[in-house]
Amino acid sequence: MNETASGGRERMVTTYLSAIITRELATMRAELLAFENESDIWKTPAGIANPTGTLALHVAGNLRHFIGAKLGDTGYVRDRDAEFADREVPRARILERLEAAAEEVATTMDAMDPARLEERVDLGFGDGKRPVVLDFLLHLSAHLAFHVGQAGYHRRLVTGDGRSAGGVGIPHLASLRAGGAG
Repeated sequence: MNETASGGRERMVTTYLSAIITRELATMRAELLAFENESDIWKTPAGIANPTGTLALHVAGNLRHFIGAKLGDTGYVRDRDAEFADREVPRARILERLEAAAEEVATTMDAMDPARLEERVDLGFGDGKRPVVLDFLLHLSAHLAFHVGQAGYHRRLVTGDGRSAGGVGIPHLASLRAGGAG
């Protein structure tokens, strides 16, 4: 494969990963909005350590830190402990944080040189381990989807409403949204 074709494929990877992460963030937003009573986003029934409010704060902070700050040099400073300790944060404020994460993901992924996907990145874990950027982006995407699923189950458990918030829609895949009917 020539260099141009390879660069095009790598650009598709960043486009697709950005679209998946954006879709999952939109689903987290939908889960938050599906709570009729805002206070329910903080309820912790037996066996539930992290309610939807906490999960949303965590994924926003996680993406802003790793994609925004570490890969995009946004300057965002993470307070991971607060992501799990803060309670009763207004839903509107949580939605703002999710929107900021979505913007930073889109901006960083759009500007990223596709060749960077193969580079190793220092994420500051202190153990000297440096994952390949593509591998870590795939991890972040799966991590986000896991927590969005937890939020969906939390909402259903707390509200008794078993309806879907509309996540994981195949029509929202990047290759289908851009008019590519396949």
